[in-house]
Amino acid sequence: MADSRLLAAVLLVAVVGFPAAEALGVNWGTMASHQLPPSTVVRMLQDNGIKKVKLFDADSGPLEALAGTGIEVMVAIPNVMLDMMTDYDTAREWVHKNVSAYSFDGGVNIKYVAVGNEPFLSSLNGTFLNVTFPALQNIQRALNDAGLGDTIKATVPLNADVYESPKDTPVPSAGRFRAEINGLMTEIVQFLNQSGAPFTVNIYPYLSLYGNDDFPLDFAFFDGTTSPVVDTATGISYTNVFDANFDTLVSALAAAGVGGLPVVVGEVGWPTDGDKHATAAYAQRFYAGLLKKLAANAGTPLRANQYVEVYLFSLIDEDVKSIAPGNFERHWGMTRYDGQPKYYMDLSGQGRNTALAGARGVEYLPREWCVLNTNSPPNNMTMLGDNIGYACTYADCTSLSYGSTCNGMDAAGNASYAFNAYYQVFDHDEEACGFEGLAVRTRLDPSTGTCNFTIQLETTSAAGPSSPPATATAVLFSVLAAMAVTLI
Repeated sequence: MADSRLLAAVLLVAVVGFPAAEALGVNWGTMASHQLPPSTVVRMLQDNGIKKVKLFDADSGPLEALAGTGIEVMVAIPNVMLDMMTDYDTAREWVHKNVSAYSFDGGVNIKYVAVGNEPFLSSLNGTFLNVTFPALQNIQRALNDAGLGDTIKATVPLNADVYESPKDTPVPSAGRFRAEINGLMTEIVQFLNQSGAPFTVNIYPYLSLYGNDDFPLDFAFFDGTTSPVVDTATGISYTNVFDANFDTLVSALAAAGVGGLPVVVGEVGWPTDGDKHATAAYAQRFYAGLLKKLAANAGTPLRANQYVEVYLFSLIDEDVKSIAPGNFERHWGMTRYDGQPKYYMDLSGQGRNTALAGARGVEYLPREWCVLNTNSPPNNMTMLGDNIGYACTYADCTSLSYGSTCNGMDAAGNASYAFNAYYQVFDHDEEACGFEGLAVRTRLDPSTGTCNFTIQLETTSAAGPSSPPATATAVLFSVLAAMAVTLI
């Protein structure tokens, strides 16, 4: 990770340039135990010249903060509400409450409604297959009936796993929608084409590397590769997985009869912790290449020299996201939990040695940490593993996992990190630094050169418990064991 003092110096002299393209946006997620005030986040968007933002719900806080800014907004309906939206009256009421109510002169510049989020993921086992399309139809109809349909379009952000190339012809020109959903996807894309809405896709080159040591590292980036993929049907040589993935979708759309359907990249980014490939250095390299590409309006081989509307994922780290996909899930932010940049990043795509403008006026809890009490009686140490596992059940310990920034510490370091993470989540509550006598509060920063022991934000959200739960003796499992962390 870039030296914090150097980043601070850069921020003092940096002049924020315009984004790589007018099409550049960011995802603003709010799954954090402590959230920056919405007004602070919106000011950060403005300070960086970001003109588009994608939300994952229609929460009033962010929407009210975005009012009057002119920033284009994609509001969202969570997957758990899709079944409700198959009833038209319910869909119409949702549009009235969450779209029409903000659509006035000086209000929120809503451009899209995201109907669900990756509802056709294979891992969801078809849960939302029968409700997504009816929900999409009803929301667009409700927008039309509200007199908003000409300017606000309903779309469905989908993961790139909805399309693929045959195993015997693994090239972009052979791209088709997954066989088991091909009929449904064809109906959806034809509806989008008719309504004037774009196809929204989430593309993650990082995930090509995750768990696949045979994937060529340089193919995940944009600065050249020694092993390009040649599509023999078209003669096109692909030098990065983003272009190859995007063009696989373009081919699938053409096969479905809508080859010219606009495509919005709803999510693309690189995490910085939780896995050996999730590093700030790789994230900086990835974004440098992507932003240069966007600035040049290079498009992809099958859509050369075309505007690509992109929402970077994501603006801020979220410490209560599910880690079912991997420990990296809580570290996608271009900025830390407190809105401060992690690495050099030039949104203009010109490759300047600058960084994002960080959040201003951030308020933190007092500079106090909770660490292992080395003077605890030896008998207490037999309970150390359970207490660490307990702490990490309620707080984020993913930075301790293999290949992460805090991996490699001894048992005392692991315990201190876990205890402090828990202590910060519960706002320095005295009981949150007990752990059956194993922990003690300190004003001496226990951070190391690579491992940051955080001080949480003063602003508290409702995302986590408001007070510490019962004692650690009730815990029946250890989260750290699942993350392959050595406790003792």
